[in-house]
Amino acid sequence: MTTAELYNELNYVNHSREKRLYYANLVTDNPDLIPKLLDILFMVDDKISPRAAWVFEFMCNNDIEIIIPYLNMFTKNMKRVHMDSAVRPIAKICEFLAKSYTSKTNNNIKNVLTETHRERIIETCFDFMINDEKIAPKAYSMNALFLLGKEYDWVHPELVLILERDFQIQSSGFKARARHILKKIKKQ
Repeated sequence: MTTAELYNELNYVNHSREKRLYYANLVTDNPDLIPKLLDILFMVDDKISPRAAWVFEFMCNNDIEIIIPYLNMFTKNMKRVHMDSAVRPIAKICEFLAKSYTSKTNNNIKNVLTETHRERIIETCFDFMINDEKIAPKAYSMNALFLLGKEYDWVHPELVLILERDFQIQSSGFKARARHILKKIKKQ
């Protein structure tokens, strides 16, 4: 399947779990499609870009290690994503990576997520926190920042500043997640 054919197929992806799962399995079963999917995902001004992001998020949720050969491409380009419906899956993938990297169980992400990758994730997540994003990307970002902040001592103080500054002006969902993260930071 060419990039153009995959692009056309992504027209059929919608918010339904069934469609996202179908296309995630299609790409997973044909690994040569992954770079093409990422090329489409990073066509950041294209209306199909979010659909590629939804599929890629589903793939990473199923098996985060599928991203390993593409970590450099993903972390280098993720900050360019700006459409609301594409930002959420990017933030979720950042959270998946942070969870895997900081997991107590041994996994390949721990071995391949370089300092550069982690710094890019931190930078992008802070951007999501300070930009006018919806609650979901902020929630995923604050969790990723909390997890990676265990290794980078400057992250937690910056995260606390943002959470406390924005607490009064954000939604109840933001406040609930922020309270939870602030409590976890204070325990450390």
